[in-house]
Amino acid sequence: MRFSCECTPAAAHGRGRIILICSEAPIALGDPTNIQYTSGTTGSPKGVLLTHRNIMNNGYLIARALRYTENDRICLAVPFAHCFGNVIGTMSAVASGCALIHPNATFDPKAVLEAVEAERATAIYGVPTMFIAELRHPEFVKFDLSSLRTGVMAGAPCPIEIMKQVVSDMHCREMVIAYGLTETAPVLTMSEVDDDLEHRVLTVGKAMPCTQLKVVDLETRQTVERGAQGEICARGYMLMQGYDGEPEATARAIDGEGWFRTGDLGVMREDGYLNITGRAKDMIIRGGENIYPREIEEFLYTHPKIAEVQVTGLPNERMGEIVLAWIRLKPSETATAEEIRQFCEGKIAKFKIPESIRFVESFPATLSGKIQKFRMREMEIREQGLDEVARRGTA
Repeated sequence: MRFSCECTPAAAHGRGRIILICSEAPIALGDPTNIQYTSGTTGSPKGVLLTHRNIMNNGYLIARALRYTENDRICLAVPFAHCFGNVIGTMSAVASGCALIHPNATFDPKAVLEAVEAERATAIYGVPTMFIAELRHPEFVKFDLSSLRTGVMAGAPCPIEIMKQVVSDMHCREMVIAYGLTETAPVLTMSEVDDDLEHRVLTVGKAMPCTQLKVVDLETRQTVERGAQGEICARGYMLMQGYDGEPEATARAIDGEGWFRTGDLGVMREDGYLNITGRAKDMIIRGGENIYPREIEEFLYTHPKIAEVQVTGLPNERMGEIVLAWIRLKPSETATAEEIRQFCEGKIAKFKIPESIRFVESFPATLSGKIQKFRMREMEIREQGLDEVARRGTA
């Protein structure tokens, strides 16, 4: 039997009825159940065809890893329209019987903190920017978050310093990091709730059950040795059926042996845990030197005045690209670009020190909270009058 929902016009506005329609059409595990759009952090979103097998199994494995029971209560601050909300959130709840708490129609850090306290949530979900907003909220210390034990930080690279604060200040002693993509339904790796802090803050965990991972050389496509950097590739039950109506894009993403190219750079450790080192497309090439933004971001998060930072490349006539950093300071703090550069001197390689620094109050982001670095780059090119240099650099 197949069931589908049909909302009356009033139901769409919070009133009326939701009608269940039953048909005899059979359902196969490999049938697409939704078209999930990618977040558009590097360009136009694509429609990802996800099947019943993809999302049901992923939700079940996540719930099992987090040791959910019917007594758990998830505070879900991320949108249902993305895999984080509708698989890591909804499907893990369906698989375990735990409750879902949705604090607000759109993300509001205070609403999240209020919901955790009022509903005695045991788990909290969010992308790093959401956790940063909650930790930095001026009334943060007033809320009782002691009911929390676990949660998931995912959707974007998770700064080590922020993860440490979530574990200590939000009482999430079993907080985990999950890594994956919309195309993989989404979780590929996850740390375990009883991993030590080193594994939970320095890695994205190990491959989930029934999931194959390998790290390959960007040029030869051959699997590299453990400890060497390369592109992460994945294969297994969780892999999408393809991009909706885009067979050429699907063929570029999935090779003839069923391996999906994530576009993420990583290192497989000897113990099987995975480190994410950056995005292949985010790599900055400055005068022939390869620079990975995440390394600089992780370092800048150790600055006592910095609340949030994003690093990308900016076209430059002489060097090809230079390092650009957008920085949001903690409340009431002030700083200069020169102060930030002096903090970097002698601690990171000179060519990695940001040459262009902008202090901002917010970052361009998707609805799910993922930062759009390509928009930062576009805005900076326009502001600095670098259109001609950018055109020459991409010719």
